[in-house]
Amino acid sequence: MTGREVITPVHEPKDMNAAFAAAFNSGDIEQLLALYEPDAVLAPQPGLRAVGLEAIREALLGLLGLGGTMRSENLYCLRSGDIALLQGSWTLSTADREGEPVELASRTAEVVRRQPDGSWLYVADHAFGSDE
Repeated sequence: MTGREVITPVHEPKDMNAAFAAAFNSGDIEQLLALYEPDAVLAPQPGLRAVGLEAIREALLGLLGLGGTMRSENLYCLRSGDIALLQGSWTLSTADREGEPVELASRTAEVVRRQPDGSWLYVADHAFGSDE
């Protein structure tokens, strides 16, 4: 157990992508952080890594700063016991500094683990899973 209250519990690993998008769309950093194990790793951009909740918080605050609306769906879930490998597809519809519409999109690579309470949390989350 992580010792943190999970604000957005996920009871099936295939639901992680939708839960992440819902947490992002809430604008609440705590809802996003509640999806990660304390020692998780996040790759917010190709070549960058954030390890542990404080580093993940900083990376996710940058993401929240983009604003907009996120959509994310699970493409596959390969589960073995308490571990699952996921791939998702996400789109973030936002605007640039001049107010012009911008759409960002990619596929993810994620590893999640079932917690003692039955919920699932990210162990590794690569937002651009098709890149390094």
